[in-house]
Amino acid sequence: MSDEVLICGSVAFDTIAVFDGRFKEHILPDRIHALSVSFLVPQMRREFGGCAGNIAYNLKLLGGQPLPVATVGSDAEDYLKRFAQFGIDTRHVKVHSDMFTAQCFITSDLDDNQISAFHPGAMDRSADNDIGEHKARWAIVAPDSKAGMMAHVNRFAQAGTPFIFDLGQAMPLFDGNDLLSVFSKATALALNDYEASVVEQRTGLSIDKLAQTLQAVVVTRGGEGATLYTQGQIIDIAPVSPQAVIDPTGCGDAHRAGLLFGLTQGWSWEKSCMLGNVMGSIKIAHRGPQNHAPTREQIAQIMQQNFGVAF
Repeated sequence: MSDEVLICGSVAFDTIAVFDGRFKEHILPDRIHALSVSFLVPQMRREFGGCAGNIAYNLKLLGGQPLPVATVGSDAEDYLKRFAQFGIDTRHVKVHSDMFTAQCFITSDLDDNQISAFHPGAMDRSADNDIGEHKARWAIVAPDSKAGMMAHVNRFAQAGTPFIFDLGQAMPLFDGNDLLSVFSKATALALNDYEASVVEQRTGLSIDKLAQTLQAVVVTRGGEGATLYTQGQIIDIAPVSPQAVIDPTGCGDAHRAGLLFGLTQGWSWEKSCMLGNVMGSIKIAHRGPQNHAPTREQIAQIMQQNFGVAF
């Protein structure tokens, strides 16, 4: 079993285009009922993304052993080659040759407004990706299709594999009863502050109350750091100042990788959260979710400088 981490979630491509203007100047309020617009986008890039892909990338940077559990399409050859390049085990990445890989098409304007379209593609079949009796030190159920997330929750609960449930972009798919059912089986939760508020509203329970039945709940708060709820304590984890604030895309995934690496090393939740904050601060200084490449020595230096603890 060693220190393997099963990372369930989406593997996706993000196509990001930039409109050299402002949407508001081209969308007429009195014609919104018959909308037909077209934008020239001279800048465009394609990024490797998806929650499972991003977490696996960051965990590998840390020296961990990620095993992404995901479904991809016939167009995933470049992504699979990238995993191989970094030494990421893809035995649980299932290819559906009759579908496309999940992908998001994002067009932003000069005011950072966005118009996005998401095609789930092979992600819709994630529930069928049965990893059998594979045991791992830790696992995470990150945003994916709802059926896939629920299937993995049940599999890990039955196998006795400790796992973090990460609601993320799947938040609209889960009502209060769904969440309570998942939380009764999870080992820990990872949420951002907005998601935490929605969870409280939908379940009728405070985060502090929910944490009493779990090992931990981690709530990230962007530039304000994170709050850890564990063993009846509420612990504030200080933020780490980034070298620059360029792009928050994938920061949550980088944080989750830091958490998981710490847990596989037997660290406390508090120290693991510290590493999560370090990884989020490194990611935000780079455009795209997988374009940062710090060395372990650089990560250790940031950890020591900010928290006075060894990596």
